[in-house]
Amino acid sequence: MAKTIPFLRGGFRPFFFCGAAWGLVALVLWIAVLAGLFTLPSAFDALAWHRHEMLFGFVGAVIAGFLLTAIPNWTGRLPIAGPPLASLVGLWFAGRIAMLFSAPLGGFTAALLDVGFYGVLALVAAREVLATKNRNLPIVGLVILFGTANALDHAASAGLIGNSDLGWMLGLSLIVLLISLIGGRIIPSFTRNWMVKQGMSAGLPTQPGRFDLAVIMVTAIALLGWIAAPPGIVSGGLLIIAAIFQAIRLGRWGGARTTPDPLVLILHVGYAWIPVGLALLGVSLIGGPIPRSLAMHALTAGAMTTMILAVMTRASLGHTGRALRANTATVAIYALVTLGAVLRISAPLQPTDYQVAVELAGLAWGAALSLFLIAYAPVLWRPGLERGAA
Repeated sequence: MAKTIPFLRGGFRPFFFCGAAWGLVALVLWIAVLAGLFTLPSAFDALAWHRHEMLFGFVGAVIAGFLLTAIPNWTGRLPIAGPPLASLVGLWFAGRIAMLFSAPLGGFTAALLDVGFYGVLALVAAREVLATKNRNLPIVGLVILFGTANALDHAASAGLIGNSDLGWMLGLSLIVLLISLIGGRIIPSFTRNWMVKQGMSAGLPTQPGRFDLAVIMVTAIALLGWIAAPPGIVSGGLLIIAAIFQAIRLGRWGGARTTPDPLVLILHVGYAWIPVGLALLGVSLIGGPIPRSLAMHALTAGAMTTMILAVMTRASLGHTGRALRANTATVAIYALVTLGAVLRISAPLQPTDYQVAVELAGLAWGAALSLFLIAYAPVLWRPGLERGAA
């Protein structure tokens, strides 16, 4: 590992950088398609490709980076690095290119590469976790389910299953549950540590307990109802109940007290989009005046992207031996991604032209990713500041 280039010394380095880069490329292509400037050479229709690549391409890369970085902490084993890591990144990238050019290449080739990445990732993660009998094996199970959702999305595009929304709905639901699970561990922990350092002693967040487990179970049931049940008072009501539970959970962590530290505050902001998105989706299913797309973007442009940038910035600093402080660029990243989410979600409600509002939201969101790539390239590509830093 001593001879390995810094960029391949930890899963977070290539997957965070490449994931953010692909998210930016996919966004630019999508906006070009909307403007009538470009036709995708994909077997997927334009909307399905955009949805698939943001979920299984962009988000999937960050999941891989997070998982491969967390596993050594869970198991005490050496991280996946060097040529094996480069091979994983190469397989992920091959899936992206195959998806983009799936019309001439063929849908089966694209599916084989795209879905195959998650199969390989799950095998690598399972080997590491099982070697030490670690308790985080269920997270490996979520990766397998996410790969299954990916496969279902390919099957839907090929007309092999009747429900064309099943794959992305399952994938989106799994990410919401993953944020609930992982966020429920790291947000109260990081918040408590920060509060203790500030000399606060009252109202400190606690580690997940029975209530947190109940919140995750209620959310899982509500999302299953969304996938399997028809729109109506039952499926919509379950989502609204889950939103209330999630909001209560978030309130117990005392995020309003963390405003002096953007690295901690942004985790609360990102998680806050979960109850907002679930509530909007529930109202939409009941028949309220809320477009489904508005709820979807609260969960994707809001919760997922904000949490992704929050985790990528913090983990990149921490795992390279740098101080956990948000500089001006990092604060700007957080502001831009939040602005992009607000603009996209409010696009149908704004008095301006809808297309203009969407493009402005995309500009802010893309600026956040661009700034991350510029500001964190030195962090991800160069050696850590401490001896032995990943």
